[in-house]
Amino acid sequence: MYALVEIKGKQYKVEKGALLKVDKLNQESGSTIEFDSVLLVSNNGDIKVGNPFVKGVSVKAVVEGDTRGKKVIVMKYKKRKSYRKKTGHKQSYSVIKVEDISGAN
Repeated sequence: MYALVEIKGKQYKVEKGALLKVDKLNQESGSTIEFDSVLLVSNNGDIKVGNPFVKGVSVKAVVEGDTRGKKVIVMKYKKRKSYRKKTGHKQSYSVIKVEDISGAN
């Protein structure tokens, strides 16, 4: 059984017990969170597609912790002007573990 869930504007394929790295959530580590925005559910070949969401289906997950992604280097340069600027960015993520997909029966 799997489901497609929308979390903070992005779509993720989730299965029971899966670990996901999603955009940072404002939740404490160890807290339970429930997502009602399920777009599609597949239960042993029986597929339900929402319009836009499947009614009565939710995904329960536990926040495992926070992490940061790989550093991205950004360079700015103007020729003949002695202008060079180097900056970096590290994206913040939350790691969640899917506990259950409820209401998919």
